[in-house]
Amino acid sequence: MPTQTEWEMKAANLLKAELKRKGVTYAQLVEKLANIGISEKEVNVRNKLSRGKFSAAFMLQCLNAIGSYQLHLD
Repeated sequence: MPTQTEWEMKAANLLKAELKRKGVTYAQLVEKLANIGISEKEVNVRNKLSRGKFSAAFMLQCLNAIGSYQLHLD
């Protein structure tokens, strides 16, 4: 069974792969997050993804911002 750290890195790798697949840089991600009302700095995004330490909500926000997952909040 994977450890907590292994799960964190799997989540980070999944998000990084989606960014690459969509051709979105960290700077562009920050802009796209701002477009949906999420304030982040590029350095913070880079650190979160390199450490693998971020919430499920952050992952959904990123996936939604880049168009990989459409979340409808009603």
